[in-house]
Amino acid sequence: MFWAEASRAFLLAFPALFSIVNPVGGALIFREATGDRSPQERAWIAGRVGIYSTLVMLGALWVGTYALSFFGITLAALRIAGGLVIAVKAWELLSGPEHKTPPPAAQTEAPAGDASAIAFFPLTMPLTTGPGTISVAIAFASERPQGVLALGGFFLGASLAALVLAVVIWGMYRSADRLIGFLGPTGVATLSRLIAFVLLCIGTQITIDGVQGTLRPVFSP
Repeated sequence: MFWAEASRAFLLAFPALFSIVNPVGGALIFREATGDRSPQERAWIAGRVGIYSTLVMLGALWVGTYALSFFGITLAALRIAGGLVIAVKAWELLSGPEHKTPPPAAQTEAPAGDASAIAFFPLTMPLTTGPGTISVAIAFASERPQGVLALGGFFLGASLAALVLAVVIWGMYRSADRLIGFLGPTGVATLSRLIAFVLLCIGTQITIDGVQGTLRPVFSP
């Protein structure tokens, strides 16, 4: 029962988390958001995003429900706030200039503390593992089975799915330059705008879901 539940949890959790995280699209946004950094610094930031993403997903899976209850935060409020943050960031990417002017060489290297700061916000939260990912992880964890063996297998499989996805995120973000080289300038510009628009739609949809969740008790009979 332990290994059967672990396999089932992994096969359910990984595609659910992968679809909401979208590491391929995230790699393009990551490259655009870190365009003024050196390749070495981008590789370092990619590693940090992978680590932070692991912590966010595991935290949401293991203690997400209890944390929201402790702070008195509803899932609807999380979706509204996170959706707005995603929508604002997506609008900045969508309405930004087509080509960015490279900064002077002396200003290319940013302080390590600044790089560490953007690795968590906004690159990890909310652009990579934001409210949508947290909501999916918390909703998935709320369906955990009963029994010690089944529960242990469930969390093992779900945690393994989060770890594997974090490795995928790190690999895609680290290879963002190669992906952009493969697409070419025109392909990158087109795909970046498209992904920014999709991200804007995702942020809007998350916000709408949060508003609906808030208003549902008011209008329900």
